Amino acid sequence: MFTLAIHGGAGTIPKNSLTPDREKAYLDGLNAALTAGEAILKAGGTALDAITAAVASLEDCPLFNAGCGAVFTHTGQHELDASIMRGDNLMAGAVAGVQGVKNPVLLARSIMEKSEHVLLSGAGAAEFARSQGLEFRDENYFHNDFRYQQWQQALKEDAIFLDHTVTDEKKFGTVGAVALDVHGNLAAATSTGGMTNKKFNRIGDTPVIGSGTYANNKTCAISCTGHGEFFLRAVVAYDISCLMEYAGMSLKQACEKVVMDKLVKLGGEGGLIAVDTLGNIELPFNSEGMYRGFLDSGGERGVMIYAK
Repeated sequence: MFTLAIHGGAGTIPKNSLTPDREKAYLDGLNAALTAGEAILKAGGTALDAITAAVASLEDCPLFNAGCGAVFTHTGQHELDASIMRGDNLMAGAVAGVQGVKNPVLLARSIMEKSEHVLLSGAGAAEFARSQGLEFRDENYFHNDFRYQQWQQALKEDAIFLDHTVTDEKKFGTVGAVALDVHGNLAAATSTGGMTNKKFNRIGDTPVIGSGTYANNKTCAISCTGHGEFFLRAVVAYDISCLMEYAGMSLKQACEKVVMDKLVKLGGEGGLIAVDTLGNIELPFNSEGMYRGFLDSGGERGVMIYAK
């Protein structure tokens, strides 16, 4: 038995803001990521390899705020965050504010597997990435006209936007994946470009283990997307695991409590993807929509944007 779930961000996503062609492009991007992870799980591969492949696929798609689709900072650059965690031994790796790395999720994994650290940042993280032979790209690779216009609008209004668009669409642009493999192991990964027009090397929940990403074979694997400051304060990913381990809640109950109750009371908007040790999937969000998808070894599969 295996299970895989992915997300490409959550938020206010008005249906009239997506043309049929653009909606199809988003769904195609989600399907491509699912297929990348599914191929590994079907072959008996690990959850860790599957989520790495799925997130890397989303990072390579310019529609999502990660990798080549990352938003612009206040100074017109791209600062990338990512994290990864395995549920069998609680090993984790993360990177914050790195520039030029094509696939930050691969860097997070290298930090987990090839260093004695969990979290690296900025120039030091880039130096480590070079030492590991990871791919770098110049600024042209990360330049996206759609993101550029978002940045220009944010500069004009002197504001920091959560993946803002001129149509007042509000998206929390993050990508992520969680999986359970045939060996019974869980894993989770998350990647983001952060906020449009972000200043002062702002870092959200994505690279913080326990807030944006968590995996534990005793409970579940979680990847979050939302207003990072609230997810940091609520320690969302770990809170769900704790409610399962110490309060005896099911995955569904824990997700409902955290996403629909605790976060809402704080004023936090967004969602997450989750899978437990039995292969149960939860995709809760308290926003208008969330780019998401899932599949399992029984043949169930779906990609969605809006609430049902």
